[in-house]
Amino acid sequence: MAMSVPGGGADDGAPMADINTTPLVDVMLVLLIIFILTVPVLTHFVPVDLPKATNEATVTKPENINLSIDFGGRVYWNDQAIPNLQTLVDRLHAIAVATPQPAVHIRADKRTKYEYVGRVLILTQKSGILKVAFITEPNLRAGGPG
Repeated sequence: MAMSVPGGGADDGAPMADINTTPLVDVMLVLLIIFILTVPVLTHFVPVDLPKATNEATVTKPENINLSIDFGGRVYWNDQAIPNLQTLVDRLHAIAVATPQPAVHIRADKRTKYEYVGRVLILTQKSGILKVAFITEPNLRAGGPG
């Protein structure tokens, strides 16, 4: 006696090889709704006039004073050697009263002791110079300390 089962066949125990796309469609519809709702929120903002930033190279103007300090601590005023610190103080006092007051750019050898740089910086400050800058060489290697 043979029994007939509807839908029975040779592949009753074989796994289904078709991809069920229903969960994929559900996820895609949810993501579509989220994007439709969030995009208008992201495009609305408070109108603010933001400042424009520019990166300009340091331009040495004629009124800028370049103080260079070599490895031995000798100070140079625009490439002219200063014989002693009193001469430096006198020159700094003379430019401190100028209008407009020039900026002082300090360049030091990388092997110069901090003592020499600090001494020049203190003398510059005590003379009443308001604009002091340190000049360095740009790091040409990307991503690494120079």
